[in-house]
Amino acid sequence: MTTIWHFIEKRLSDNEPVMLIVVIDVKGSSPGKKGFKMVVASDGTCAGSIGGGHMEYAMVDLAREKLQEPGSKPFIKKQVHAAKAGKDASGLICAGEQLHAFIPLAMPELDKIRSLIQAQKKEMEGILELSSEGLYFQTNNGQPFAGMNEPAADDWHYAEKLSPPDTLYIFGGGHISIPMSQIFCMLGYRVVVLDDREHLVTMQKNTFAHDKKTIDYREAAAHIRHPETARVCIMTVSHATDQDILEQMLALPLKYLGMIGSKKKVQKIFSNLLAKGVSQEKLQRVNAPMGISIKSETPEEIAISIAAEIIRQKHVEKQ
Repeated sequence: MTTIWHFIEKRLSDNEPVMLIVVIDVKGSSPGKKGFKMVVASDGTCAGSIGGGHMEYAMVDLAREKLQEPGSKPFIKKQVHAAKAGKDASGLICAGEQLHAFIPLAMPELDKIRSLIQAQKKEMEGILELSSEGLYFQTNNGQPFAGMNEPAADDWHYAEKLSPPDTLYIFGGGHISIPMSQIFCMLGYRVVVLDDREHLVTMQKNTFAHDKKTIDYREAAAHIRHPETARVCIMTVSHATDQDILEQMLALPLKYLGMIGSKKKVQKIFSNLLAKGVSQEKLQRVNAPMGISIKSETPEEIAISIAAEIIRQKHVEKQ
């Protein structure tokens, strides 16, 4: 998965310093949210976002300017979204404000960044801390931590729990799985595609998925790690395998469970499972037919409709 951390690792490996910008506090209406991150290289190349617009453009310029200064130190910069905010005016008028931490990173921080990347790859939680002393990262056991309080200009601290990216499991490596993998990578998910067919051309063409496996569908549930943060999409080549996988998934506490197909197919599979003793309550958890109704036809359109449904559900859960 290409993230800002991989961007930083690549630049530091090439002995090129970068500036990490993190939104560490937000008040009122603001395009950037707490925890938004962006990294800026000296040539102006960027990854991530702190909210966009004129404010982000100005912060990129500031980051590049500070990267040119020998011995540049971490600092914080407030941006107020109001026309009469003086030197702190962001150029936006949405009436809120956000506070940014600027953390210069160079070769000595490379091991910290690699440690962070490895923790994410191993699906381990960790704590990212930022202060006037720089960046610090350590894995943790999920214990609570204190966020940032009102900081003084030269005495501030920010801590954030970094969790592994949520995983999207796609059962069925056919044509739709390729744009699905691409879209969900863009959305920050770890994508795993599973199929029971050897040497499947569409599996070989899928360069977006982080993991691709040929499995026995009868053991589908065994391949779901951390089901409480997993999202599962079922789209295999047959109704029988869809039903088999769905029955296994219903026993897991998934964040999202969806199955592709026509209404007639869904009704048939649900009837079969009810006859086997599966409760109606469990079946109500299933998003089927999967995806919001936008009259999608192509694999790309279908993938977008499914992504939209998962995004909608994700934000409804937050309310």
